[in-house]
Formats: sequence, C-alpha cells, structure tokens
Amino acid sequence: MLVPGFTQSASAWSVAGAALRAAGHDCVALDVPVDRDFVATAHALGDAGGRAVYAGYSMGGRLCLRLALDRPEVVQRLVLVSASPGLSDAAERAARRASDEDLARDVEARGVEPFLRDWLAQPLFAGVPMTDEEVAARARAHTAAQIAAMLRNLGTGTQAPLWDRLGELRMPVALVSGRTDSKFDAINDEMQAECGATRIRIDGGHALPLEQPHALAAAIGEWLTR
Repeated sequence: MLVPGFTQSASAWSVAGAALRAAGHDCVALDVPVDRDFVATAHALGDAGGRAVYAGYSMGGRLCLRLALDRPEVVQRLVLVSASPGLSDAAERAARRASDEDLARDVEARGVEPFLRDWLAQPLFAGVPMTDEEVAARARAHTAAQIAAMLRNLGTGTQAPLWDRLGELRMPVALVSGRTDSKFDAINDEMQAECGATRIRIDGGHALPLEQPHALAAAIGEWLTR
C-alpha cells in the first residue's frame, strides 16, 4: 500500500508503483481521506488497505507510522520515505499549527493552483520541476477545502509526536531519504537509533516518489526481497 504526501493524490506513486508491479510486487496506491483527525485518518488507511506492507511519503509516512504503532497486526512491513515521527517540542508544534492555519486560510482565499505554485517553489521541492500543465493537473485533484483540512488535521503541529514510541515497532522497518535532503537524512539517523530500522539512501532530495521513482522502487523492492 503506497500512501502519498501533502497536496498529492495516489497518482504521485504511479511511476514507482508501476516499477514495483513490474518487479512482481502487488501494489495499490491510496488516496488520503481528509475529513477526520490524524489518528482516525491513519486507521482509515489500514481499513482501506488491510494487512500489507505500507510505504508512505512525508505526510503519508507519518500516517503509516501511526498505523503501524496502533495496529501492528495490519502492517507487515513499514517503509517511511522522507518522513518523521513529528515534533517533540510543544512550542514547535504550536508554531507549526499557527503556520499551517495561515496556509489554510491562504488556500481558502486564493484557491488551490496559486497556493500550489507557491508551495512547490520551496527549495525542498527543487528536484521536482513541474510544467504549468502539470501544476494545474495536480491542483485539480483537490479542492481548497480539502487542502485546508489536510493542513489543519494532518500537519506535524497537530499530530502527537511518536519519538517515544518508536521502540514499540516490531515489524521490519526501512527509512528512506535522499542524499541531498540533509534534514530528513538526519531525522532518519535519529529514528534508526530508536528502533533499529534499515537505513536506505538514494540519489535525490525530498520528494523521492516524484524525483527518483525508479530508484525508489528498486530500493524498496530489493529490501522487500531480503
């Protein structure tokens, strides 16, 4: 089960999913429901996917981690791509909630496409050049209300931090980051120290399902066959 990140739909995994299927893996990409809180959303993904390997990117990874901790009987293996267990500092969470509320009001005021153009202009997504047509197509996948709900319900400021629960993970876990994504590479090192997961580094930055879908699929597929 492949779970996308913020502002994305299941199609963000289309190339990587096709590569995994070509290698003999049965893959399904899930859209993230946006009408409930963080925990309920994580559990809804488990209801939709059933017992499986779960691979989540960024926001999708945070949701898959929560699912694995709350319902380990559902998650056979866990792959977290450019994801974190949340913010452990309460002040940082409060600041993030305020920032996300500002972004939610912005998308409600301006609409999805202008918001998305600014969002993708961040250095974090420099490795994902998108044409105007591609941005417009991605914008059509969500309404402004849905993007605002993601920000308010599924952001790192809203979710309970999971750092102190990483030691509960008993299924095999892979932590994937891009070599140029120094922030999440460091986060993965800290997570590995807490749960003994396998570290996987591939060329690329933060948005690996879009930047390096074939390399990401190959890395996940190789890990699954171990």
